[in-house]
Amino acid sequence: MFQIRTLLSKTMKTNLLVSMSGGRTSAYMTKKLLDNYQDKYNIIVCFANTGQEDNATLDFVNQCDTKFNFNTVWLESVVHQGERTGSTFKVVNYETASRDGKPFEEVISKYGIPNVNYPHCTRELKINPIHNYIKSLGWKTGEYETAIGIRLDEPDRINRTPNSQNIIYPLVDFFPTDKRMVLDWWSDQEFDLQLLDYQGNCKWCYKKSNKKLFQLIKDDITIFDFPKRMEETYGHVGKNVIAGKDSDKPRVFFREYRSTKNLIDFYNATDAKQMSFSFDDEMDSGCSESCEAY
Repeated sequence: MFQIRTLLSKTMKTNLLVSMSGGRTSAYMTKKLLDNYQDKYNIIVCFANTGQEDNATLDFVNQCDTKFNFNTVWLESVVHQGERTGSTFKVVNYETASRDGKPFEEVISKYGIPNVNYPHCTRELKINPIHNYIKSLGWKTGEYETAIGIRLDEPDRINRTPNSQNIIYPLVDFFPTDKRMVLDWWSDQEFDLQLLDYQGNCKWCYKKSNKKLFQLIKDDITIFDFPKRMEETYGHVGKNVIAGKDSDKPRVFFREYRSTKNLIDFYNATDAKQMSFSFDDEMDSGCSESCEAY
């Protein structure tokens, strides 16, 4: 009878996908869920690597696995060129994860340069690989929940519209958490993400403000070699609509229709090398610029 009750309690658990972006907030959420909610949920933690994450992000996810036993499933996109199908997945690990941008380049070679008008990088590099991995386990769409690391102090990022992934917000509804609480918690741990907020997980993300991009150029201009090469190689892949009209211009990454070269030229023209930029780690939305899968 005891065995029957135990089996029933296990089968009654809800399946929960935890989307681990590689930032402090999502790691904090993951730790809290694993520590306090495994009696309610069957939890699987997934991290989707684009190949353009900062190395510090990969180190951090690996440390979370080593120190906290997250057992994270590391995924990368598999692009099916010439087929009308979205990206699937392959399982990698800390040692084999791409650090040269290959998964990102594969997506760009099929779908073109992503930007604010064509934000398919999150869909093809994160959402589709994770969704297909979960599907491969037998988890059916609509029959599991997805935990996203959005905090109480980020109300504009919360979407309560019903969806097939049954998205939940533990940092809002289970254990209300703001950024200060996350930073304080990590300050007490034996390791931390070795990135400042303006750096974010994706090294040169086009979602960042010009101020943050300028600081990144100032820190290490070589991180922009990848987007520059992508624009030069794949700028004419896919259609380009500007101001509602089809355009023959190549697609570019950055806001105000700036290419990587234009962005660097703009940086040089503003004498930004002599400027001192300040960022408030508590107030700046560095983590909100990580690409949450879903």
